[in-house]
Amino acid sequence: MNRFIVTIDGPTGTGKSTTARLLAKKFGIKYIDSGAMYRTVTLEILRNDIKPNELKKIAELAHSLEFEFSDENVFVNGKDVSNEIRSFEVTNKVSSVSKIKQLRDVLVSKQRKYSETGSIVMDGRDIGTVVFPNADYKFYLVCDSNARAARRQQDFLDMGVKISVEKIISEIKKRD
Repeated sequence: MNRFIVTIDGPTGTGKSTTARLLAKKFGIKYIDSGAMYRTVTLEILRNDIKPNELKKIAELAHSLEFEFSDENVFVNGKDVSNEIRSFEVTNKVSSVSKIKQLRDVLVSKQRKYSETGSIVMDGRDIGTVVFPNADYKFYLVCDSNARAARRQQDFLDMGVKISVEKIISEIKKRD
């Protein structure tokens, strides 16, 4: 089979990552979680006390990070950060960090490089429009906001954080 690119796009909480993982497993190809890349940069910004207006530092930081994806695990510079990037603090900050143009430019470049090594499934916002506009297969997932909020609430409960569905719906609407 020839090399191909599959993109899965859509709003927060629609099941992009779950679908992408299952599809990659089915076809025996690499799954790249673009959201995990933004979460990792957010984690490193918090760890290094970098301010949101320090754009050059943020871009340099993103350049310095080497990402590796293995099953459901995310490694940065050889260290497993899978659990840390799903923390409540990172989850609360990732949306604002991911809007930084300089950061997006760096990560889009890194994301495109994954397609040079073989077939991939990549999920995330703008994956099928900005990162891989010519992808071989593109999917856009949608889901009722109440169902999305319930998924997010369960994610938070799994981390030991209790948040009302109403608060989560409010946050989802802001991000959308």
